[in-house]
Amino acid sequence: MATDYDAPRKTDDDLNEDSIEELKARRVDKSSSSVDVDETEQAEGYELPGADLSNEELSVRVLPRQADEFTCSRCFLVKHRSQLFGETAGQPVCRECA
Repeated sequence: MATDYDAPRKTDDDLNEDSIEELKARRVDKSSSSVDVDETEQAEGYELPGADLSNEELSVRVLPRQADEFTCSRCFLVKHRSQLFGETAGQPVCRECA
C-alpha cells in the first residue's frame, strides 16, 4: 500500500478516536458473523481409524492394465511407461522406487 508522506499526521487524540471506532466496528462484525454449529452433526461426517466398515460396500470400476502401462515390482502400482526407470532382475521399476 502506498504511503502519502505529504499528508498531515494524526495526533494522539485522533489515533485514540480511530482505534475506539475500529474496536466498536470489529465487535459488531464478530457478533454478526457468529453461527450456531451443532457439534454432533459436524462430528458425524468424520470417520475414525479402526471403525467397523464391514456393512459398507464400495463400488469401484477396475480397469485392466493398458498396453502403455506397467506394474512396478517394488511398490506394485500400475504406472505409465513414461515413469519406467529400468529393470531390476528382469522386473520393471518406476522412477520413484529407483
